[in-house]
Amino acid sequence: MAQQKDGPSFEMVVVDDGSRDPAPEFVANWSRVFPITVVRQEHAGISVARNKGIQTSNGTVLVFIDADCRMQAGCLTALEQKITGAPAENCFQLRLIGNCANLVGSAEQLRLIALQRHLLQPNGRIRYLNTAGFAIRRSKVSEDGNLFNPIAVRAEDTLLLSTLVRLGELPIFVSDAVVQHRITMSLAACLRKDVRSAYLERRAFDIIEARGVAIQMTNQDRWAIMSSMWRATDEAALGKLPWFVVTGRQALRLLVSTVYRIFH
Repeated sequence: MAQQKDGPSFEMVVVDDGSRDPAPEFVANWSRVFPITVVRQEHAGISVARNKGIQTSNGTVLVFIDADCRMQAGCLTALEQKITGAPAENCFQLRLIGNCANLVGSAEQLRLIALQRHLLQPNGRIRYLNTAGFAIRRSKVSEDGNLFNPIAVRAEDTLLLSTLVRLGELPIFVSDAVVQHRITMSLAACLRKDVRSAYLERRAFDIIEARGVAIQMTNQDRWAIMSSMWRATDEAALGKLPWFVVTGRQALRLLVSTVYRIFH
């Protein structure tokens, strides 16, 4: 956020969802540069935390990022220009990139390149919503500030996307507003997280299926993205190993999700 100090005015709300430690001192020190509010709550899950942030904030545009993400220089300026130039639009997906400093980060970069390219529509909208970098006008949020369904402890952004799909309002893709996903975990830690996430996000996908909205990718989509990622390894000069990491992680998540459905 420090790289945005020359951009449009903004406030920052940090929601601490029941962590054992207080917010780092450097977060509080940012208040010298721009308004910041730190809110602590008993652990209630990511959806409740995001809703709490909405209720605490005052801005007319709400921008969400994750704790392990970094807005790149000029991100908010690019987003403001897009929002100003599209007054009839309400939802905006920022462009996500990985951090290629290690194997896991390179794999994430490869995944994001292929995913966003495949899901981008010819009209500039994208069939993708990731709250690692997402913006919405406050006017589209209910008066009580509950944008995210508290039932969803994971995949709350995909559940929100299903709502937008029903409304015929896919997010506008803002390619110049860039957010970097900085994964600091080891590959083994990522695999453990993948297993847990695939299990927890089924609750959100069950709700989506009950709504009759087609959100999950078909096998044809998965094959197209895998092929695109393979080609992108040369384009991005990442080598082939990140491709195997991405496909392995995705296969693991799909397996866990399938097993969950069989036994539930």
